[in-house]
Amino acid sequence: MFQPCVLIPVYNHEHAIGAVLADVLVQNIHCILVDDGCDASCAAVLQALAKAHSTQVSLVVHAINQGKGAAVLTGMREAARLGFTHAIQIDADGQHKVTDLPIFLELGRQQPDALIIGQPIYDESVPKSRLYSRYLTHIWVWINTLSFEIRDSMCGFRIYPIAPVLTLADNTKLGSRMAFDTEVLVRLHWAGIRMINQPTPVRYPIDGVSHFQLWRDNVQISGMHATLFFGMLLRLPALCWRKVTGR
Repeated sequence: MFQPCVLIPVYNHEHAIGAVLADVLVQNIHCILVDDGCDASCAAVLQALAKAHSTQVSLVVHAINQGKGAAVLTGMREAARLGFTHAIQIDADGQHKVTDLPIFLELGRQQPDALIIGQPIYDESVPKSRLYSRYLTHIWVWINTLSFEIRDSMCGFRIYPIAPVLTLADNTKLGSRMAFDTEVLVRLHWAGIRMINQPTPVRYPIDGVSHFQLWRDNVQISGMHATLFFGMLLRLPALCWRKVTGR
């Protein structure tokens, strides 16, 4: 079964979200916006967008900022409540090519049990420091899964089958902020969810806003990699058996 919606976590991207949402809505698909404790100006924009498109847009609000991972899980719980089976995560800052949605949707229809992951194709807008630093996370992910199945764990354009994500979240404490995107993929890979990588262009934000906090987020990401590494060691026999048998 494949009943998808789009899920966009938003934190103070009031200058970009209107254009992103417009590109989503032309695809005739329902969109869930999650206001993750936005400032008043952005909250007002989100409320106006939800009101203007009330039949196509749902708005869920966090009273205080909880982080991207928490916002994604809140959006998924709302999606499940509304009867959707899959959530297409898209970032609010305009970096994703929303016109690639039909490609992702077709992959989801063909293989609804898989998780479709965006594999970024960067243009000249990408800061070289970010481009190169991503490879450290890539290497850790490949170590922690004993696999190259996840080509890029940090791209926020992806299709989640909702049920296994909520099952994971109900049984495992997941990171609530920037580490979420990577951690959830590794843990779902451990759980046997198949990953499909779909190349897609990525440009850096049209509104110039980044919520990455150097010290806080790097500490959390480092802790996440360390936790996953020890988790991989515990699962090492099963992961090796999976590689040998191809299961």
